[in-house]
Amino acid sequence: MARLVIRDFVVLKSWLDAAGQAELIEALRPVLKAVPPFHPTTPSGKAMSVRMTSAGRLGWLSDKAGYRYEAQHPKGMGWPEIPEPILRLWDQVTGLDRRPDSCLINYYGEGARMGLHQDKDEADFSWPVVSVSLGDDGLFRMGNPTRGGKTESIWLSSGDVVVMGGAARLAYHGVDRIRFKSSRLLPRGGRLNLTLRVVE
Repeated sequence: MARLVIRDFVVLKSWLDAAGQAELIEALRPVLKAVPPFHPTTPSGKAMSVRMTSAGRLGWLSDKAGYRYEAQHPKGMGWPEIPEPILRLWDQVTGLDRRPDSCLINYYGEGARMGLHQDKDEADFSWPVVSVSLGDDGLFRMGNPTRGGKTESIWLSSGDVVVMGGAARLAYHGVDRIRFKSSRLLPRGGRLNLTLRVVE
């Protein structure tokens, strides 16, 4: 495992070995079955290219009403609990007693991307956001606390973990593209990205 610090983003390369990655996939299966991923829309009405769902007390939603956390899936189901193996990962990489309220699960299929954005719908930015990559490689772009300026990018592979705290907590970041079917973890290809967040 290698620990890189880029613009205050802490990148833990190969944090999860093959067995650890498989454990998370198995833990996610019942979650994805209970609350199927959906294509959210931006407040302007544009459909996002990723599909998403959540686990935890709260899930993140986006639609014409805006960006926010809600206690239910758009179809009315409550979110399942965050699987324990994912919570243990949070404990290991943060060392915090406080556990996350929400685990946002993004699925990137062929051609999916995520534009530069801030994670700023939480109440207290002193808590880090932890991002976990599973499946295909994703080109992760790291920017600044304000829009514009130079950015840096790194390919994230399956098992990599990024901790966004301190100056990185409100920095713009996104995923430019994935290398579709670069990993065998997901039988149909694609990338799962988990982001763990303290919301309240």
